[in-house]
Amino acid sequence: MTMSTRKTTLFYALLIAVASLAVGMVLASRLDLTPASSAQTINVPATNSAPITGPLSADTFRNIAKSVTPSVVNIRTEMKAKSNDLTEFFGGRGTTPDDLFHRFFGNPGQQEDQDQRGGNRRGGRPQREPKTSAAGTGFVISKDGFILTNNHVVEDATKIEVYLYGDDETPYTAKVIGKDQLTDSALIELVDKPKGALPEVKFGDSAQMAPGDWVMAIGNPFGYRHTVTVGVVSAVGRAFPVTNGRNNDMIQTDAAINPGNSGGPLLNVRGEVIGMNTAIITNSQTEGNIGIGFAVPINTIHDLLPQLRTGKITRGRIGVSVIAVPREAYQDFGLKERKGAVVAQVPSSGPAAKAGIEPGDVIVEYNGRPIANNDELVKMVVATRPGTSVPVKVLRNRQEKTFNVTVEELDLEAEQQATGSGRRNQEPDTQQPEEQGANGFGLTLENLTSQLSRRLRLPSGQSGAIVTDVDPDGPSAGALRQGDVILSVNGRSVSNASEAQRELQKVQSGHLAQLRVWRGDNETFVPVRKE
Repeated sequence: MTMSTRKTTLFYALLIAVASLAVGMVLASRLDLTPASSAQTINVPATNSAPITGPLSADTFRNIAKSVTPSVVNIRTEMKAKSNDLTEFFGGRGTTPDDLFHRFFGNPGQQEDQDQRGGNRRGGRPQREPKTSAAGTGFVISKDGFILTNNHVVEDATKIEVYLYGDDETPYTAKVIGKDQLTDSALIELVDKPKGALPEVKFGDSAQMAPGDWVMAIGNPFGYRHTVTVGVVSAVGRAFPVTNGRNNDMIQTDAAINPGNSGGPLLNVRGEVIGMNTAIITNSQTEGNIGIGFAVPINTIHDLLPQLRTGKITRGRIGVSVIAVPREAYQDFGLKERKGAVVAQVPSSGPAAKAGIEPGDVIVEYNGRPIANNDELVKMVVATRPGTSVPVKVLRNRQEKTFNVTVEELDLEAEQQATGSGRRNQEPDTQQPEEQGANGFGLTLENLTSQLSRRLRLPSGQSGAIVTDVDPDGPSAGALRQGDVILSVNGRSVSNASEAQRELQKVQSGHLAQLRVWRGDNETFVPVRKE
């Protein structure tokens, strides 16, 4: 009996221990009590900043190609077909920046998709969801299967296949680890991995590159895998429009790059990656290379790699839109030299508005550092950790003021949606009383009616003068547009067209009219120089 009791006790003790372990595992999985994984790390390639010296030889580029080509991969993606014609974006048939500065990877599966859709109609089979396929390039940065490419190569992809050098028949499945729209970069990882370590690239220092330096591009243009082209750096620091109001400094090159090169490496004469080929300019006659290509500097991507590995890029914003200080008459702001960033818009819910910054302010210092231009300010802000309180010094009516602004996290998608929502048609009504010509500015102004105020969504009680015509050859061209409502001129509010005309006449020739206008859903600052 004692023996049986002991056995029973031992059995229940063991049962309780197993049950406790099981419950503990369930709780740990539910409450994230297990130790944090250390898998989300990546060995960021070191940057070689040693000066590039020595002469070129007859086999310099041959040796580079032989050394680096095995690290370059071909990427094929599959995605759901969008309702709009993709060639309008990847082509160049229009005149928008996306048509001129378009991303470039081919659509080798497009005809297949068309055939499938036709077959479905003819055979009466259930219609399958239309898909499109594309191709691009990437390069291995880690022996265990991490690859860099362009965001637009893998964006919205439902399937990613990677083909390695020397093996055009075996696709290796890959997945997106992290991506960034502003730098158009993406980090992917091979899910299916080959036997043995992968050959990886080396990073050079893109800050060392200068116009005239030799460079090599390797990629898969038009499906011709591991094509090598050579050229020079045409320019550095080219401001390239990425999204509305945001630019990325690029390396410009004349090394031939074409559809399919996107995401491939741009190399220095040591065979080190100094850029990632991203975009080209085309014309109406050709979709291919005309000698103007752009690459994202590798230093920019290098700094982002740890964040790409975690899958989230964190940037700061202060809630202002800024424009360049006018080249002429900048003294009208109280500036001694043409430096700073002019605040054009301040959304009411943003950090800058809460701190007291207004349209028309000129930001001259950010966090104690002087501002050379508007692009420099944007770079400083996005590099600031969200939650940080920074002093922002401005010039307002020629007087210095300092505001403490708490930086928020940048939500790029929300920002673009907000920008797009303000682009509604602002054509004025055709019948309006009291037309006024603003001589010296190339403007025609009319009174603002209550009906038009509602249509343009002006704040209740707000009055002004609406712009009904802009002389395309006048000083206001490109600054003001039809449908803008002028609210004030040089700090003086205007309630109708005649008041706006009177204030504009007070501006001396060669000086600025500092205007606050209602455009879209926001108040915007617009400086215009009088002829």
